[in-house]
Amino acid sequence: MAIIEITSLQHPGVEIFATLTEAQLRNRIESEKGIFIAESPKVINVALNAGYEPLAILCEQKHIIGDAASIIERCPDIPIYTGSRDLLATLTGYTLTRGVLCAMKRPHPLNVEDVCNNAQRIVVIDGVVDTTNIGAIFRSAAALGIDAVLLTPSSCDPLNRRAIRVSMGSVFLVPWTWIDGSLSQLKELGFRTVAMALSDNSISIDNPKLLAEPRLAIIMGTEGDGLSHETIINADYVVRIPMSHNVDSLNVAAASAIAFWQLRKNTQ
Repeated sequence: MAIIEITSLQHPGVEIFATLTEAQLRNRIESEKGIFIAESPKVINVALNAGYEPLAILCEQKHIIGDAASIIERCPDIPIYTGSRDLLATLTGYTLTRGVLCAMKRPHPLNVEDVCNNAQRIVVIDGVVDTTNIGAIFRSAAALGIDAVLLTPSSCDPLNRRAIRVSMGSVFLVPWTWIDGSLSQLKELGFRTVAMALSDNSISIDNPKLLAEPRLAIIMGTEGDGLSHETIINADYVVRIPMSHNVDSLNVAAASAIAFWQLRKNTQ
């Protein structure tokens, strides 16, 4: 293994951890050169188990034989940058990561057809931009049996550093991709669409005919405005979550967890 002691965050090779923005890491122009950062041994191990390719590790000196030891053992051919706690603590949020960061290669984007192949329940994330909500939705999707995740281009990147951390690595467990075309593409793939929205023609989420559907695409909208009028009127179902005490809506992450559980696929 190549352990490289650094005394400055300007050390060559460390810029991927210290100075590059999320947009620069993502590299939209040349996606095959894109990078993302995974934090903490648990999350990094989930990514490695899912087949993601590590490029470099940054950790405190004590973690080389501590928290990072098992990860370093799994990644013998990549550089291991290490420095003092005081130096590395100048990285924003670094002290929250148990001292280990791993830069990884972004995978080639999948196409919608492959992601949805054999899926019974998928979620479409439409215009959700908060990284915490994205991470929480992925975590619920993985835990509650959602087969795939599709995101509109206006949504936050699931491989954003904070989204990965909030998801506890669940973004590596559920197939996902971007959907650029109309949501009518989902109907062509055999899905009935469920728009989660409050409207006069909405039905309750516990309506039995929803569970009877063999393939459902659950569409979750933006944190503020929700789904567009066009999406709502073109959906096969408009579905609401019954609520009490005159509360009119839930956070999109909380609503998604309820929807995933209630609309889960029939395993009998």
